[in-house]
Amino acid sequence: MRKALAAILWLSSATFLWPASAQAMSADEVMQKNFFASKPRMLSKQVTMTLINDRGETRLRKISALTSLQTNGIDSNMLVRFLEPADIKGTSFLQIEHSEADDDQWIYLPALRKSRRLVSSNRKDSFIGSDFAYGDVLPPKVSLYQNKLTGEETVEGLPCYVVESVPANDQVKADYGYSRKTTWVAKDSFHEVKTVYYDVTGRLLKTQIVRDIVLVDPEAQRWAPKYKEMVNHQTNHKTVVRADSYTTDVKISADTYTTRSLERD
Repeated sequence: MRKALAAILWLSSATFLWPASAQAMSADEVMQKNFFASKPRMLSKQVTMTLINDRGETRLRKISALTSLQTNGIDSNMLVRFLEPADIKGTSFLQIEHSEADDDQWIYLPALRKSRRLVSSNRKDSFIGSDFAYGDVLPPKVSLYQNKLTGEETVEGLPCYVVESVPANDQVKADYGYSRKTTWVAKDSFHEVKTVYYDVTGRLLKTQIVRDIVLVDPEAQRWAPKYKEMVNHQTNHKTVVRADSYTTDVKISADTYTTRSLERD
């Protein structure tokens, strides 16, 4: 009896003292790490976006993108400018995240010569004609979804956690246009490797694949992919985004993330 009691006490003590890193992570912990994984303190990229229709015809777009963390170390600012072709040159997008409120999103269309503020219902809309939605540009807040860890799989050669997410309420579902999504999160970087999206009726809508994830901010352990693709299964349309170059050494002025800067040609 004394031996059995001692064994029980030892097991209880070992469980209590077991390091957190060795315990199973919860789905929210995985997604919280995923939320920060793609948030370098500063990153400037030159990007080629390729739009591919259901007949295999392509359209190329050249883009510059600048993102940086705010002083709270949580929220990011992002400024995207379209450089080519001529019919879209000058179109720009600005997003300012807010941890405790809705993000600010602005779109500038040269033909209108003014910026237009996007509302929450615009998050499900196509991002400048691509298969990405405005709500896909930066990772959503973890609290917007109820997350469940469903297993572990290897995707694109990377061991991943598999997380099923459903909107926390009907408003989130309506704003983002997804009834649920499944995300494969790499165990080493915590960057998403694959995400499958389902529309509000539960039908398969889109699949995103991410490749060539590189460490761009070693001190903060932040990552960025060189390749992304989003396939819309309902339209047979695909968008491929390739990072042609990037740098973390950028000077940012006080008015960089403003509508005044957004409207600057």
